Amino acid sequence: MELYPLQVFLTVASEKSFSRAAEKLLRTQPAVSLALQRLEQEVGERLIDRSGRDLILTDAGRTVLDYARRFLSLQQEMENSLAELHDNSAGRLTIGANESTTLYLLRHIERYRELYPKVKVEVRRSLSSRIPDEILGGTLELGVISYDPGAERLKSKVIYTDALAFVVSPRHRLAHRKTVPIGELGSENFIAHNVLSPYREVVLREFQAHKVPLRMDVEMPKLVQKNLGVAFLPRMCVEQEIEQKNLCEVRVKELHVERKIRLVYPTRRALSHAAKAFLEVVG
Repeated sequence: MELYPLQVFLTVASEKSFSRAAEKLLRTQPAVSLALQRLEQEVGERLIDRSGRDLILTDAGRTVLDYARRFLSLQQEMENSLAELHDNSAGRLTIGANESTTLYLLRHIERYRELYPKVKVEVRRSLSSRIPDEILGGTLELGVISYDPGAERLKSKVIYTDALAFVVSPRHRLAHRKTVPIGELGSENFIAHNVLSPYREVVLREFQAHKVPLRMDVEMPKLVQKNLGVAFLPRMCVEQEIEQKNLCEVRVKELHVERKIRLVYPTRRALSHAAKAFLEVVG
């Protein structure tokens, strides 16, 4: 079985779209459809249910998807190993991170690139909740998340400890306060991320425990600067805005939530030279 049709199928399944898969693979949509049809003929099963508007994998499709990830991961490991035999500092490193945890990677990647300039580093944007499964499935070698994955087949090490910051506009009534009790926040309009996280859940529980209403009508954090609401955000994400006085940080007496950023990697699968070197860089 050729690997290219498996790569096409994996891309279509990941993108949930033939057109987006074609763009990502730099192929035409008919070429992508033809490669998938050939794969279905080879395995003798329909892999995608085309009867509805949404792209849904069949049972056979989910099985093939699992093996496609393994095959392509092995291909990448082989290419990395051959590159490392030729040049010990070469290879490829794929790290998964979501939008906010990418920030914690930057200084480590800069240092890593200084030491290993020939290694190609790819940071893939992914939902934090999916990263552990993608590592176990072989599509990622390392991942950065803000929670303990709690899986025996994964190891994690804390690479940064941050905290949630309560931030308001400089024009907000609380801007010149150093601290505020949680009870004073019941009338505020909170601007929140639209993705659930363990830290958002902590904030929700704390407001519920103190019987303080929590209004979250808007889902765009940048509107805090325009004084259209207040927000709890990872401090590292707003450090620059606080230093430039575009936002003001106010301590909430009842809420001190640490945000531990973890580098996650598999316990049983051998890491490439590039990945082992990155673990040494982050300490």
